Amino acid sequence: MNDPLRQHLLAALAAASSAPLGVAFSGGPDSTALLHALAQLPEARARGLRALHVDHGLHAHSAAWAEHCQRFCATLELPCEVLRVQLDGSRGEGLEAAARRARYDALATQLRNGEWLLLAHHRDDQAETVLLKLLRGAGPEGLGGMRELRPFGRGRLWRPLLALSRQQLRDYVATHRLDCIDDPSNSDTRMARNQLRREILPRLTQHWPQAVDSIVHSAALSRAAADALQVQWLAAFDVLHDPANGSLHAAGWLALNPALREPLLDHWLHARGLPAPTTAQRRQIERQCGARAGQLPCIRWDGAELHIWKGRLWALTPEVVVDTGRELSWHGEPVALPDGGKLSLTDAGARLAEPLSLRLRRGGERIKPAGDAHTRELRDLFQQGLVPPWQRAACPLLYAGGELVAVADRWVSARGAAIFQQARARPHWQPAR
Repeated sequence: MNDPLRQHLLAALAAASSAPLGVAFSGGPDSTALLHALAQLPEARARGLRALHVDHGLHAHSAAWAEHCQRFCATLELPCEVLRVQLDGSRGEGLEAAARRARYDALATQLRNGEWLLLAHHRDDQAETVLLKLLRGAGPEGLGGMRELRPFGRGRLWRPLLALSRQQLRDYVATHRLDCIDDPSNSDTRMARNQLRREILPRLTQHWPQAVDSIVHSAALSRAAADALQVQWLAAFDVLHDPANGSLHAAGWLALNPALREPLLDHWLHARGLPAPTTAQRRQIERQCGARAGQLPCIRWDGAELHIWKGRLWALTPEVVVDTGRELSWHGEPVALPDGGKLSLTDAGARLAEPLSLRLRRGGERIKPAGDAHTRELRDLFQQGLVPPWQRAACPLLYAGGELVAVADRWVSARGAAIFQQARARPHWQPAR
């Protein structure tokens, strides 16, 4: 065998676990070269080699591309599973980020127990990734670029081609005359990665021919530094993180060395499915950690918002704007709240003798909790009851004849207690976050 790509993959397979193999197959030149080369190796086929193609439905030809991938796999006598996804625009992400998230979520869900998913990222992709991270102000973890192997879904994500160039893969495609998909979005220089690939890196290599080699070498050094630091910030994370509510101790986090503080924050956010902030937003978080008592700082960026409350950091998906003017008649059946929360009765089969009106907070509400000598403002009850600020707008309020008789399952008036005693069930509120 004198083919560099197949030789490289054969050596990589020999050094790797004997896990089942799947390939994320877009139909483009890089993944086509990877899948075709693997299909020529009995060692790969023996591991149940298969292809997974994600159809985002964003392009008029996306269905035709999925069919192309299935036909190509049929010529190789390999199974090809098409995963169709819909983008979630509610997170405030850009189209590129939303598509990437949907793609990886779909692939992770379909991965089998112990299976390794191979991606066709190569050394030029690595250089682009490192430059993008540099321009976003990343530290050693980001500047370390893409990891070759990491946990993913029920298995692992493997990038076995990071040592090979884009040109080597294109040469393989040309030599074997492989039919590939040409996605026009790859030429759109409005996207950051395409801008780097098509305009910035070519100019760099004109003046510094070794630019890609140097960037990749720096990435390896950064990766080694990040791995060494990880031991320290993981130990700090165990001390600062409250697994019961997912929050971080603000002062303890702020006291860390920046080399530990930044990757710890990113780790915490990513574990919650949220994107990392920019450098400017990190500085804002640090400044707001010293906010005076009574202030409720909130730092927002695309796809996330971070609250500082009760001396701790709380990271959430962006708050949903709810319509406080809506009102519905509630008999006790489970009902979805506008922010994604849920209200029901503790006994799923119970129903109220007379319906209550369900509203959301409009401001100025008051209730006299059962057993309390005084009528209380809802604002004060929320503060005393430690209800997080981001949950208050969507907290369900229950009225009987215009009188507030229950604030979710937190405070109930004497009249409300009698109503629920008759139903032999109490309200149960499940906040969205």
